[in-house]
Amino acid sequence: MKYLIGIDVGTSATKTVLFDELGTVIASASREYPLYQPQNGWAEQNPEDWRNAVLATVSEVVEKSAAEKEDILGIGISGQMHGLVMLDEKGEVIRPSIIWCDQRTGAEVEEMLNLMPRERWIAITANPPLTGWTAAKILWVRRHEPENYARCKHILLPKDYIRYILTGVFATEVSDASGMQLLDVPGRCWSQEVLDALSIDRDLLGTVYESCQVTGSLLPEIASKTGLSTKTIVVGGAGDNAAAAVGTGIVRDGTAFTTIGTSGVVFAHTSKVSIDPKGRVHTCCCAVPGAWHIMGVTQGAGLSLKWFKDEFCQDYLARAEKEGCDVYDLINADVSEIPAGSNRLIYLPYLMGERTPHLDPDCRGVFFGLSAIHTKKHLLRAVMEGVSYSLCDCNEILKEMGVEVTQMMACGGGGKSPVWRQMLATLYHCPVKTVKQDEGPALGVAILAGVGCGLYPDIETACDRILSEKSHTEPAKELMAVYDAYHQLYQKLYRSLKEDYKALALL
Repeated sequence: MKYLIGIDVGTSATKTVLFDELGTVIASASREYPLYQPQNGWAEQNPEDWRNAVLATVSEVVEKSAAEKEDILGIGISGQMHGLVMLDEKGEVIRPSIIWCDQRTGAEVEEMLNLMPRERWIAITANPPLTGWTAAKILWVRRHEPENYARCKHILLPKDYIRYILTGVFATEVSDASGMQLLDVPGRCWSQEVLDALSIDRDLLGTVYESCQVTGSLLPEIASKTGLSTKTIVVGGAGDNAAAAVGTGIVRDGTAFTTIGTSGVVFAHTSKVSIDPKGRVHTCCCAVPGAWHIMGVTQGAGLSLKWFKDEFCQDYLARAEKEGCDVYDLINADVSEIPAGSNRLIYLPYLMGERTPHLDPDCRGVFFGLSAIHTKKHLLRAVMEGVSYSLCDCNEILKEMGVEVTQMMACGGGGKSPVWRQMLATLYHCPVKTVKQDEGPALGVAILAGVGCGLYPDIETACDRILSEKSHTEPAKELMAVYDAYHQLYQKLYRSLKEDYKALALL
């Protein structure tokens, strides 16, 4: 039996999983680390924390297993996107990494728009300049910490820093690089036009690979520390969502997944590059060579239900503790008793502003239509429906761009809810499925490693061989017209409130 390792460098923790060639989990380990917020709106982490977590978890899974080191053929790395890691000429970290959720770069985004029109940014990088993406962070360091910028010899993304630690190679791959705002996304290479506009030296950036290409093999000292072989290869890997797509089988046209975590994502595979000229959704290179993905994001997905549960559902929490069950199972059972539409109650899930389709930081949450007939059960169902309407907005933009989804996978915590899956299937007008394998990004990059070392002929074949269906939810055809009508009113509410949100923000 041959084995593969998938490493997922997340925001709260790193998770490392050892799989056999059939995709079975042999051993897993995780390590948490802190996030630092030196000022309001800032978010940083120490890359050395990621390094220590990776080396510890890789060593642990190897030690837990009975696998011979020569049989562990490859490693794939996934990670949080957009983070800025700066190294000096000795390969040492210069400053903490400014990570994906940092919002300090508003002035730099304006600078980027002054240097090049928004339309040109979208044409090259497939996205308008964004505060959370890497390019604006590079400009921020250059402006505010010129001494650090002068020392910088290498710019890497979080997972690519781990690649450097493991292999000594400075490299990235197309899916993660797409989120830097420096990549020619249609051409799958660095954009010299963008680099010239921003006055960024091309030599600071690593070589760009496809996700399943071999980028190097383990350094002798790393092999010795982890119990692995110097013959173990490391492939390009993928950004977290692109890795999750492979780990759930979203590798062909017509397939997509919906994640309901803290935020919500609708992610569709496409073999033809398609860019939204309005910049409402993100287009990036995906982990399948020669293909792309389109991704819409709703900020307050699972966050909305968690917020309502934490603030207003102490009775549910007490009952769950008493009965020894999951509080969300109790919520799902009660929500299923309420009819579609929550008796004319609509929730707008804008607790944290919104990204898709509005890109509006000022909009906020709303319950519309409250009356004396409504109970806590109605409000809970309205929250779940409001999140579903928001995710449906993302899916409708995909259709507008010519991406027709015929099969949707559900993942994330919210994807475990049969009630939520039923809402999504009915609004999407297509089946919503789950897979038995739930390791997501870690499995995805392990599959990429398997392709890179020749264990599988290609990504699609590997997914067919490894992944299997767990659940299948068909649309409730009798409710399609009901939900379509509510969704149209939901969309109208944002348009009606748009100027009021701005006024509220100024109070």
